[in-house]
Amino acid sequence: MAKRFGYLEIATPIIEQLELIQRVGEATDAVAKELYRLEKRGSQNLALRPEATAGVVRAYFEGGLNQGPQPSRLYLIGPMFRHDKPQKGRYRQFFQFNVEVIGGASPGFDAEVIELANGWLNEVGLRDLRLELNSIGDERCRPAYLERLRDYYRPLKSQLHYDSQLRLERNPLRLLDSKVEQDQPFKAKAPKITDHLCDECAAHWSAVRRLLDSAGLEYQLNPYLVRGLDYYTRTVFEFYPGGASGQQDALASGGRYDGLAEAEGWPPTPGVGFAGGIDRVVDLMAAGGEAVLAEPAADVVVLPDGELSVEAAEVARSCRAVRSVAVDYEPRSLRAKMKWANKLGAKWVVLLTSEDAKRQFAQLKNMESGEQVEVAWADLPSRLA
Repeated sequence: MAKRFGYLEIATPIIEQLELIQRVGEATDAVAKELYRLEKRGSQNLALRPEATAGVVRAYFEGGLNQGPQPSRLYLIGPMFRHDKPQKGRYRQFFQFNVEVIGGASPGFDAEVIELANGWLNEVGLRDLRLELNSIGDERCRPAYLERLRDYYRPLKSQLHYDSQLRLERNPLRLLDSKVEQDQPFKAKAPKITDHLCDECAAHWSAVRRLLDSAGLEYQLNPYLVRGLDYYTRTVFEFYPGGASGQQDALASGGRYDGLAEAEGWPPTPGVGFAGGIDRVVDLMAAGGEAVLAEPAADVVVLPDGELSVEAAEVARSCRAVRSVAVDYEPRSLRAKMKWANKLGAKWVVLLTSEDAKRQFAQLKNMESGEQVEVAWADLPSRLA
């Protein structure tokens, strides 16, 4: 899906410098409470990456991608780590599909990554989705809004949850996405950031919605959607399965992060992207009856009947020129071997018997049609190509 949109794969280390991670989210749960820090002799403090975007932006500059054609469209698939309480759909090592556009400020890129995320989820069979959308402004209009938000919540401080009281001065945006029951009654009357956007942010916000409308993507405006990490600006969004309400149920989340490069110490550079939770998506695919394995472990299996290991290995070696091949070397009945081939999802089975092996022939069976023909070993690769 990413390649269809013109994105190239990037791989970054799962270990990053602690300072890099702290710069972009020291006040967030992912860094303050859930970060795996590593002890290392020497001057470097290291940590397991809790998310990918900070490392991708670092690699964009250190690898010279900023000198190439702009923007850089990149995707990454790999493990992330958070010392969170394990529960259904949440793991301490979890896998993400990340998509990043670095070096592009147009609202067209915001809409593009949202459309890509939607296409990915649709492609794996998840159709009943809810897209939530918001804008959280930028460094020009957000500071004044944050003061309005503090002014609103300060008289209510004693009624807020303890964590929310701590966030009031440090990170008041997080009060809007608090899931604690005692905080809920105060949200409705809180000032909405989309009512306080500067002209540039308002124009960007309008353009993103117009592009999504033209793409036929339905969305819900959620004034309480702010995302958990500090580096987001303007557009933020989350995809949920239909009927889900908790943030822990989000399948893909992201937004614009025009302030991230500068927070890392690089020149100001716009960016936008999303992270999709592969573990959670696979769980939903399985629950919905979707096939999670997209391809068989091997296209062809070679089943020797009796002690024909050398011959079976020779046949497999020649067939690997055109197909993936596995051999069953176990001393069990041919019937048991056929059951194994079925479970493996193989497309073809090559049956070897002692009599056929003497003539260097085998029985080639198409597992879908059931058709079985005798084929010379030398002709097997061309028949399987």
